Amino acid sequence: QVQLVESGGGLVHPGGSLRLSCAASGSRFSDYTMGWYRQAPGQQRELVARSTSAGITNYADSVKGRFTVSRDNAKNIIILQMESLKPEDTALYYCNSAPLPIFSWGQGTQVTVSS
Repeated sequence: QVQLVESGGGLVHPGGSLRLSCAASGSRFSDYTMGWYRQAPGQQRELVARSTSAGITNYADSVKGRFTVSRDNAKNIIILQMESLKPEDTALYYCNSAPLPIFSWGQGTQVTVSS
C-alpha cells in the first residue's frame, strides 16, 4: 500500500507562487498515474493536474497555464508548481493516483490565497 504525505502549502498573496510536494512510500509508485486534487470548503474534491509515469501531463482548465506537475519516480515524489495564484485556488491540496484515487488520502496541505 502506498502512503502519501503532502507538504509545501501556505498563505500567499494573489499572483504569488507555491511549490507543493507529495512523498509516497511504497515500491509501486512508478506504476501509477499520479495527480493533485484539491478541495475547497463546501465543495467536492477535484482533480487539477496529473502525470503519467512517463511524464505526460494533463490539467484542469482552471489551472492550465499556471500549474505544472512533475514527478521523480526514483525518489517517489510528485511536485505541483503553482504560479499566478488566485483566491479561488484556496483549498486543501492532496495527491493520489489519478484519475481514480485508490490510495488512502494523506492529510493534505492547505493553500490559502488572500490579500
